Amino acid sequence: MTDATGGTNATSGPGARGVPGVPGVPGVPGAAPGPAGAGGSGADDAAAARRVRVVLVDDHRMFRTGVQAEIGETARTGVEVVGEAADVDQAVTVITATRPEVVLLDVHLPGGGGVEVLRRSASLMADQDRPVRFLALSVSDAAEDVIGVIRGGARGYVTKTITGTDLVDAIFRVSEGDAVFSPRLAGFVLDAFASTDAPPVDEDLDRLTQREREVLRLIARGYAYKEIAKQLFISVKTVESHVSAVLRKLQLSNRHELTRWATARRLV
Repeated sequence: MTDATGGTNATSGPGARGVPGVPGVPGVPGAAPGPAGAGGSGADDAAAARRVRVVLVDDHRMFRTGVQAEIGETARTGVEVVGEAADVDQAVTVITATRPEVVLLDVHLPGGGGVEVLRRSASLMADQDRPVRFLALSVSDAAEDVIGVIRGGARGYVTKTITGTDLVDAIFRVSEGDAVFSPRLAGFVLDAFASTDAPPVDEDLDRLTQREREVLRLIARGYAYKEIAKQLFISVKTVESHVSAVLRKLQLSNRHELTRWATARRLV
């Protein structure tokens, strides 16, 4: 297991932008840096010999642009950003089209979150010849988020305070099959998965879909239906449907009981 520390600077990004997600693939959004310069230095030759294809999945465009600027200079870093996505559906489309070695995956995404991307990419992760590996890159260090994506199949979890240099190193290590965690999370993950200390599965929580959990958490934090709809890019009516489903599955009567239930499980 490898530790990764530090901070990422999001300052500027690549100018070229093609159809959403995959450069040169019609109908899918995205951008990737151009090919590394020809000819050259020993550093360029070393990077060319050590190459990893990466897809960025994050719903904040400015953050994606900053990460591309930080790690996407292929001749220097050896990382080739082949696509990007801002929500679950885009992510699955881009990952399937490009088959990268590593996906940098945000935990909280419109359409079901990082766990849903992992669920829908299970066959790609299981491919023996060309496995797609996932490295969670998130601002969150909440226990539920970390354990959720690791259980979903991610090979590591680093926070957005990581430096560009450490992120490149983490990408290469994950591409080689290593597990990589930010130092503060490494001990926690080991404890959580230790056979003697593993937390029991919460059967009630497992009844909820990823989107229902997102709505549950926001309701428990006091968000109004309109605010939840705006944050999750869904309609107010859809929020109401999710709340009704959560109350029914958890056998609760109202949002006050729901808030107490979520607070007791430290989900807020």
